[in-house]
Amino acid sequence: MASRRKFVAGNWKMNGSLAANGELLGGLLSQLAGFDGADVAVCAPALYLAQVGELVKGSKIAVGAQNASEYASGAYTGEVSCAMLKEFGVRYVIVGHSERRALFGESNAQVAAKFAAVLAGGLVPILCVGETLAEREAGATESVVAGQLDAVLALGADKLGAGVVAYEPVWAIGTGKTASTEQAQAVHAFIRARVAKSNAQVAAKLQILYGGSVKAANAQALFACADIDGGLVGGASLQVQEFAAICKAAA
Repeated sequence: MASRRKFVAGNWKMNGSLAANGELLGGLLSQLAGFDGADVAVCAPALYLAQVGELVKGSKIAVGAQNASEYASGAYTGEVSCAMLKEFGVRYVIVGHSERRALFGESNAQVAAKFAAVLAGGLVPILCVGETLAEREAGATESVVAGQLDAVLALGADKLGAGVVAYEPVWAIGTGKTASTEQAQAVHAFIRARVAKSNAQVAAKLQILYGGSVKAANAQALFACADIDGGLVGGASLQVQEFAAICKAAA
């Protein structure tokens, strides 16, 4: 089995303020001083990326964005390009989050285009995949996840391998429900096997994160699963003690 470093990324979603961000990151930097047991990133709203970049400069905490345009530049009012993100020290970009897919109509094809644009921009995409409750209850989890994954695998397994995958069961995001460790591990194993059909070496090295109500209380059990390499953390990433504890659980 390839040795994969654990990775914990916080997704702040549309939360934060200059004052709150300063307090949160100040607390995190203090809690994680000297910590090197896992890779850590915070994905902030675009307006705050400059502030976050300044606050974490020189630390082990990387900066992530929550979205990016598939276009390099041009007449796309309101969009933010990967080149712009890179100028502000961004390293990671979340693509295809279930909220983007459900609320903003992003298709598998558009998500794949964004993934390609993030890579071309020299950044690391975090590809989100996952099923709704209705899809799980219909027994469609694997076909839904496969469709989302295959759209990006079509770019080439090596391209997917240059990014990170996050499995987020939609029914467990912000609901307080968490997939059991067995449910989460089963889908993570399915994702790794699906990638292995294209390229076994890429699959062995691919970081696959779990997202969906990750908390300090369940992080250790989830991260102990064979195919779970860390977490994409929502609400708990806005709480210093919780997020620091999750990072430490990954170590």
